[in-house]
Amino acid sequence: MLTFAHLWIFWLVPLPLAVRWLVPPRRFVRPAVRVPFVPRILAAGGKVSDRSGEEELPLVVRWVVWLLVLTALARPQWLEPPVERTLPARDLLLLVDLSGSMDQRDFTNAAGQSVDRLSAVKEVLGEFLQQRQGDRIGLVVFGTAPFLQVPFTTDLQLCRQLLDETAVRMAGPRTAFGDAIGLGIRLFEESELPTKTVIALTDGNDTGSAVPPAEAAKVARDRGITIHTVAIGDPTTVGEEALDEQALRAVAQETKGEYFLAMNRKELAGVYDQLDRIETRKVKTASHRPRRELFYWPLSAALLVSLAMHAGRLLVGRPRATGTAASVRLRVNPRTFELETIEP
Repeated sequence: MLTFAHLWIFWLVPLPLAVRWLVPPRRFVRPAVRVPFVPRILAAGGKVSDRSGEEELPLVVRWVVWLLVLTALARPQWLEPPVERTLPARDLLLLVDLSGSMDQRDFTNAAGQSVDRLSAVKEVLGEFLQQRQGDRIGLVVFGTAPFLQVPFTTDLQLCRQLLDETAVRMAGPRTAFGDAIGLGIRLFEESELPTKTVIALTDGNDTGSAVPPAEAAKVARDRGITIHTVAIGDPTTVGEEALDEQALRAVAQETKGEYFLAMNRKELAGVYDQLDRIETRKVKTASHRPRRELFYWPLSAALLVSLAMHAGRLLVGRPRATGTAASVRLRVNPRTFELETIEP
């Protein structure tokens, strides 16, 4: 698409006419030599011509050059197709429990086969990540201690790949849920996005945190962080692997999040559907249309037209030698100070 950066320049098209009308023409007084022998010059084959207007270009050429110069000053530009870039609108941090209890094979995959809890989480969470275009995703895995697996990134494929590479007990056999929230809070300190969300997935109670989950949740609330908790497994389990639903529900309520219980793959998939409705996808796009400058085309055309016209006038005005032409030489008589002809 062709456009002009300074379209107002074309208002200057009638400027030469206004100058010609308002400014009086400059008159030149030139010395003249009067000679009484012009007929003899003509009879000898010479020519007498008036070359006073020879330096002026034809009117049409002058107008063409003027219009081309104005077009160049208006900066013609060619607009390229727009280039759009998706900007992140939210930071979403996933806390995934890798404690020993995640090895329980009480879930089924999409094919109906019995799998462990972590495999079910990977499968459903991978489908959830595909719908998070426009978000920056981070991944923290925790067991006895929390570890940053993926820093905040818009590369969802990379996040899913590193999630698939996790394994049960790779972060230790225990559950440090409170410390995982604390690590997430530190990660959000460098975030400049207005929306900060945490989705925590765990199947046990906190057994090894330096900071209790309830205290970590209060700090997250003060930092504007929302935490959704997803309890995975059977709530009737007792012992060290028992679900602490009260603590998970308290963490979610403290940060104005939601608490979910997923006892099988179907319920787990339903949890992510609800989260997708709660955490609606926000997309910001930045659009830019590259501009290609074209001013040198009319400027070059104006230069070529002017040079071609001058070159043509030089070729047409060059004297041609003929067999009958005669030359006349003039000199000043030092006595009478009159011009005299010198016969060839």
